[in-house]
Amino acid sequence: MSVLDDLSQLSAAEEFFTYLDVAYEPSVVHVARLHILRRMGQYLRTSESDGAFDALSDDDIRALCRTHLEQAYLDFVTSSPIEERLFKVHKDAVAPKAEPARQFVALSSISGGNTDI
Repeated sequence: MSVLDDLSQLSAAEEFFTYLDVAYEPSVVHVARLHILRRMGQYLRTSESDGAFDALSDDDIRALCRTHLEQAYLDFVTSSPIEERLFKVHKDAVAPKAEPARQFVALSSISGGNTDI
């Protein structure tokens, strides 16, 4: 089984840190576990699209995954999930709000057509 196959079988953030032998502070992971794994996934997809996995040995892929997990973790040691805005709910929270459309109600529609008010 390859490193990528092994990683696909993991579910808890702590399993990723243990498997890739990355030191971490539990309090950071407790607050940002999903964000860290999502950021790691972004880094991995970028590497994959850049061809970084091409012709790499399993040990090299493991080292690259370790580097990406370390970087993702450090992103949240120095920042917060809200500041990083990886999820739609955080992006929407700071997105400019469109002004609601103003409804126009003609006076004649309120008075039943009688404009002698």
